[in-house]
Amino acid sequence: MVNYYNLIIDTKLMANKGCKTYICRTLLYNSLKMNKAVTGFSKLSKEEKISWIASTYFSNPGNTIQLLKKYWNSDEKLQKLHDEFIENTISNFYIPLGVAPNFVINEKNYTIPMAIEESSVVAAASKSAKFWATRGGFKATVLNTEKIGQVHFIYKGDISKLELFFAQTKSKFFSETESLTKNMQQRGGGILDITLEDKTQLLPNYFQLHATFETKDSMGANFINSCLEQFATILKIEAQAYELFSEEEKNIEVVMSILSNYVPNCIVRAEVSCPVEALAEKHIPDPQAFAERFVQAVQIAEVEPFRAVTHNKGIMNGIDAVILATGNDFRAVEAGVHAYAAKKGQYSSLSHAKIENGIFSFWLEVPLALGTVGGLTTLHPLVKLSLEMLENPSAKELMEIVAVAGLAQNFAALRSLTTTGIQDGHMKMHLNNILNQLEATNEERHLVQKHFKNHVVSHSGVVNFVNDLRKK
Repeated sequence: MVNYYNLIIDTKLMANKGCKTYICRTLLYNSLKMNKAVTGFSKLSKEEKISWIASTYFSNPGNTIQLLKKYWNSDEKLQKLHDEFIENTISNFYIPLGVAPNFVINEKNYTIPMAIEESSVVAAASKSAKFWATRGGFKATVLNTEKIGQVHFIYKGDISKLELFFAQTKSKFFSETESLTKNMQQRGGGILDITLEDKTQLLPNYFQLHATFETKDSMGANFINSCLEQFATILKIEAQAYELFSEEEKNIEVVMSILSNYVPNCIVRAEVSCPVEALAEKHIPDPQAFAERFVQAVQIAEVEPFRAVTHNKGIMNGIDAVILATGNDFRAVEAGVHAYAAKKGQYSSLSHAKIENGIFSFWLEVPLALGTVGGLTTLHPLVKLSLEMLENPSAKELMEIVAVAGLAQNFAALRSLTTTGIQDGHMKMHLNNILNQLEATNEERHLVQKHFKNHVVSHSGVVNFVNDLRKK
């Protein structure tokens, strides 16, 4: 089998080298099929990329091409926009965009957009929002918005001379980056401070320029990295001219200049509280017993890392879904959040709970470096829609909303775990996925949903029930 991609390359080879068609085609075909290696892939058109992928890895290339193209957007301009977000695009990978209404945050009502593929997450967030809306709502406070970047460098010499050099040079790091910081300063942001950090106890001759930034409504990654690279240039130039340094000391080696996604001073707190008796509802007939069990469940996550990971994963279900919907970087947030969860040397719960003087309190503090301007926020149509749905929040307001979504998700999970159990609600929400896998008809769906209203949902149980229906 020779694919469309082979034919294109054959033509180029023949034109450039005068190769015979058969030899060119055979050599290329063997190389691609045996090694699955390709050169110049990024220079191929989207159609050519797809053709090579389909014929190299799939037994039915035609079906593969058809499937990939099925997920293209019919609006060519919109599809081109998506194609240019990343490199080597071949199609779009859809994730559902849902909404969780009835969130009361700092006495303001929100409907929160959530982009996620996991069943029951949006339903659980909505349920928590409704529960707390009648009990005072969520309170959220941004405690700090400081972000961090570092220039990592190697210095071989007298540390006291380096410290003196830094003290005399520090002002230049600010003055010689004014062209980069001017616009940010006009918005109330900029470079907050720069310190010299001695890390030689960790690695020989290792030092840092540790810089803190305020980036206002932008996440600020490009701004921070540009400043850091300028710091590195200044550091090397000034070191060469510093008279107290020896020739070896002047040759400072900058290893890298990069922002950190660990932002322990960019923290938001989200919380709920109410009298214990106000917790009563259908599945909580004894609110005192529920509150005590809930607190115990949180305490277990505080001391047991195996539980803490799953506990915090539930929090991130809510946080990541809103971050994706608003065009922010969930990988950066995940990395920073989990580092923060281990800041005391052992991985632990991000949330906490207590009962004090008859009041149940549940809260979390989480690092969130988010933006509402720049990046995808101005490019992706659904990101713009999501931000408009949230009434175009500032970065601080978005931090509050995202943290609340995480707390709501955590409350929903813990309420289920300490009452009916997690699988009851989750599997009922997962039922549609199972039915889709089985390609159930409308009649079969109706009978399945009716049956499992009063029976425990399991994958095997649904499969067996559908098979029995089909035998009849």
